[in-house]
Amino acid sequence: MPRSRPAALGLLAASLALSTAAYAVEFTQVNAAASRVDFSYKQMGVGMDGRFGKADFQLAFDPARPEAGRAAIDIDLASIDTGSAEANAESAAKAWFDTARHPRASFRATRVKALGGNRFEAAGTLTIKGRSQEVTAPFTFNAQGNAGVFDGSFVLRRSDFGIGEGEWADPSIVANEILVKFHVQAAAR
Repeated sequence: MPRSRPAALGLLAASLALSTAAYAVEFTQVNAAASRVDFSYKQMGVGMDGRFGKADFQLAFDPARPEAGRAAIDIDLASIDTGSAEANAESAAKAWFDTARHPRASFRATRVKALGGNRFEAAGTLTIKGRSQEVTAPFTFNAQGNAGVFDGSFVLRRSDFGIGEGEWADPSIVANEILVKFHVQAAAR
C-alpha cells in the first residue's frame, strides 16, 4: 500500500534528523602547539603586539549544539612576549600583572551562542590579578576534516583589572583598550 505524501515527508524528515545527529562531533582535543593567545595595544600612540607563550586550553564544542559548548583558558602570565626583554620583566611587576601573587589569568566560558554561518560568541568570566569581569568573545569556527579551528577576539580595559597601575595608569601612555586574540586548533573525539 503506498504511503501518503505527508507520511513520506515525515519519514524523510525523521531520517535526516537522525543522520545529522549521527554525524555530530564534539571538538575536545586541543592542539596546544598550534594554539595561541596574542594581544595588541597602543603605547604612546604606536601599535604594539605581543603574545603569551604558555596557555592551557580545555574545550568541548559541537557545532550542531553550540549552546552546550564550554571552554576554559588558563594563561601563564610570566610567559609574556612583548618583543622586549625589559618590557617582559616589567610586566611581571606589581603595577602590571603582579605574577608573584597572580601567576595566571583565566577565562571560563559559561555560554556559547550561534550567530549564523560559522560565527559564534562565547560569554563568561575573565579573571586577572584576582579581579573578574564578564566578557563576550565573538569567534569563528571552521571544520577541516576531523579538526576544527577557532579564531576570535575581544577587547578588555586594563584598568578593570588593575593592569598598569600608578604612573602607568595614564591611557595616553599605554592605551586602556587591549585587543586579545585567540587561535585554537582542536580535534574531534
